[in-house]
Amino acid sequence: MARPSRQIDQALLDSGRRLYPRLGCAGMSVRTLAADAGVNQAMFHYHFGSKDDFLRALLQSMYEEMFGALSAAARQDGSALLSLRHALGGMARFARTHRRVLARVWTDAMSGQTVARDFFAANAPRHLGLLLELMRQAQADGELRELPPLQRVSYLMGAVLLPVIFIAGLLDATGQAALMPGFERQVISDAAIDARVDLALAALHPPRAARRGTLVQVDGGRKARSGA
Repeated sequence: MARPSRQIDQALLDSGRRLYPRLGCAGMSVRTLAADAGVNQAMFHYHFGSKDDFLRALLQSMYEEMFGALSAAARQDGSALLSLRHALGGMARFARTHRRVLARVWTDAMSGQTVARDFFAANAPRHLGLLLELMRQAQADGELRELPPLQRVSYLMGAVLLPVIFIAGLLDATGQAALMPGFERQVISDAAIDARVDLALAALHPPRAARRGTLVQVDGGRKARSGA
């Protein structure tokens, strides 16, 4: 049986996950959190100290879920390209589940909220570093074309993840509820995510000639591949 203190911690974190997308760092108060979780405000301060410390714990707990899945994908058997494909798909599915939280963190960071900015500064190098290493390995295997690493990772993140967060935020902000069924089917379903990952990686494959050799003329016009 879980300890009561652990149950209180989790109740507050669960409330934070529900309230944060709507209220953000500035709008979330200790009183609102405690009331939503059904706990005394004194218990909030006992377990988390301050609102900022609570927000750090809340955001970090969600990030660790994503990073754990990302790390597991990177460690699985198979080629680096296959691991990269699974990692990108896992990140997109995490973004689908937590898209409103992620959109709010981004908004808070852009508005200068210290907790949100510190969160990005501390964690962005972790998942970007893992993706960059998988891409380096895939390039060494001849599965990805040579490109500057940050250009390649920004392309993949934009193609695979940005639609999940940006389009959802746009539809929410403009009240286009009628478009949501199509968005869910065509943009954030498992099939749509997998298709987008495949398209993005296909665009980064080395040119055909670089992978299999260049066609050259031999024996009076018959063609063969150099480097084959």
